[in-house]
Amino acid sequence: YASIGGGSPLRRITEQQAEALLRTLQTKFESAKNVSFNVYVGMRYWYPFTEEALEKIKSDGITRLVILPLYPQFSVSTSGSSLRLLETLLRDDPYLASIRHTVIPSWYNRVGYVESMADLIEEELKTAFKDDDVRGSANIFFSAHGVPRSYVEEAGDPYKEEMEASVSLIMSSLRRRGVMNKYTLAYQSRVGPVEWLTPYTDDVIRQLGEGGTDALLAVPISFVSEHIETLEEIDVEYRELAEESGITNWGRVPALNTNQRFIDDLALAVIEALPYADSLVNPGDFVSADGRQSLVPTGITVEDLVALYDNPSVYDKQPSAIEASIVSPGDKVPWYLDLGWTENAEKFNGRLAMLAILALIVVELATDRPVVNLAILPVINALM
Repeated sequence: YASIGGGSPLRRITEQQAEALLRTLQTKFESAKNVSFNVYVGMRYWYPFTEEALEKIKSDGITRLVILPLYPQFSVSTSGSSLRLLETLLRDDPYLASIRHTVIPSWYNRVGYVESMADLIEEELKTAFKDDDVRGSANIFFSAHGVPRSYVEEAGDPYKEEMEASVSLIMSSLRRRGVMNKYTLAYQSRVGPVEWLTPYTDDVIRQLGEGGTDALLAVPISFVSEHIETLEEIDVEYRELAEESGITNWGRVPALNTNQRFIDDLALAVIEALPYADSLVNPGDFVSADGRQSLVPTGITVEDLVALYDNPSVYDKQPSAIEASIVSPGDKVPWYLDLGWTENAEKFNGRLAMLAILALIVVELATDRPVVNLAILPVINALM
């Protein structure tokens, strides 16, 4: 943390995003649609905790609630973990249980998100690489937060598919603008002994250097705010690795933070997701980047979303992703496959985090070096 100014800016930027979102909602929708808005920040592992946000929601007398995870792509280990907690908190409190709510599970394919990412990449290409030849040869390097491979292959986590779709949509936008650079997607921030999604960011940087790439533009694709994994892991560790690998020209696209086009699109997502949204705005006005008219099923609740992973679908009676992996009907789901959006996943996340922390403590005692201080927050972030 000393290398990034003594602390993470994540909370400050998240609160700035909330303030910007509220301003946009009030300016564009509040008076015209006779709807009063407020925005609350709730975090899974730090202040303000989700419980604090819900207490404020209760005290303010909120009657309708849109739950907006700040993860563009859904994963059981990020949005899923937070929604599992929300399910419990909403169910156990009589007032909260009475609030009509809806969830935006992911928003990776919204036009505003895709285009704002493409804007930042196009601008940074020009800023970081003044020479036309260098700019044209730069590899656009998307670095996403990794998740354990078992989540995707055994538990049906859509994260990898949504991440690949995100990159494809952003690159399609850039191609329409005449940006024809090569691009790469890799995954960072792995911890522990289990296999995570590949290819790994550090391995690919080495391979690109060995293959003659001399310019790289890093894009933090799964992060909408600057924090330790962009400011330290990408800006310091991966840049040093790139230089050691022979990549002499480096650039890094900033996180979206409070980019106005991004904030405007989040506001539209909120309006779309309100129950009976067609009475507030025309749903046909908002089209996702892959051509779908409505990103969010209107009125879907936390309980509905959790049920889609824990039980057969409440909509079409199809088996869940976990049940689909069982060959014989009626077979019990093994514990090692019950790692989707479930209580077992929460236990697994916690135990994996504790094992990683204990391993770091052992290393610190053996080497007399304070490695734990540098690693605890990335471990927690990786399992959010």
